[in-house]
Amino acid sequence: MVASTQVVFMSLCALTLTTSSSAQQTTTAAAAVSGFRNVPAPPAATNDAPKTALSNETRGDIYMARKMYREAIDMYRQGAGNSAILANKIGIAFHQMSQLELARKNYQRAVKLDPKYPEAINNLGTIYYAQKDYGRAIKCYKRALKIGQESASIYSNLGSAYFGRKDYKDATECYQHALQLDPDVFEHHSNYGTLMMERDVEERATYHLYMAKMYAKTGANERALLYLRKALEEGVKDREKIPSIPEFAALKKDPAFAQLLAENPKPL
Repeated sequence: MVASTQVVFMSLCALTLTTSSSAQQTTTAAAAVSGFRNVPAPPAATNDAPKTALSNETRGDIYMARKMYREAIDMYRQGAGNSAILANKIGIAFHQMSQLELARKNYQRAVKLDPKYPEAINNLGTIYYAQKDYGRAIKCYKRALKIGQESASIYSNLGSAYFGRKDYKDATECYQHALQLDPDVFEHHSNYGTLMMERDVEERATYHLYMAKMYAKTGANERALLYLRKALEEGVKDREKIPSIPEFAALKKDPAFAQLLAENPKPL
């Protein structure tokens, strides 16, 4: 099974794409990116040091970081044709260009080359999610978690798939587990593939209320209030019941909670 290195494309509860590097294993904290992270810069030329030749994969990674996705694909295709890692990266490049069918084919090829490649399986799940085939997406995420190590990003993806099916109980459990693994998992932003952009205002309000409750339970009051404000601004239903929500029992002691409810933000 390939060594795991994560590339994260998230916004709010965005789906996360993951990749592995055959050239160098890199441990990355989940953070906002819009391409590959920790890509080595070309070495500076000096009079007494020869230039180091870059592999096609590394050149592709650099193109990805520059959002030059077609050029990245060309570089990756010059690599080994039987590489699951490169097939997955080609899939991500097509995914970034919203060419979902080509992305799907390359993710599937990566999984065929390495059936125990959790990153590619996760990424295949994001395609099914985008197509609103939540059942298949859930199967992919569960399979990726079973094969690989516990991943906050994949648990958040699984939660998003359950949320898409309006299975809020299982969605909340997955989101909570993701938060336990990475308290900042929902705060990583990028410009790709958000869950909320695909939802109507009512669903966004429901999602943000659930996020507020989860953060309140962990004592992250500032984030809980931020999501609660979003829910109110999106016209969450039964706002008069908010003070009696059990998860807000401790949050109610924060003066900012009473102030927010007093403001009673109107739907935008």
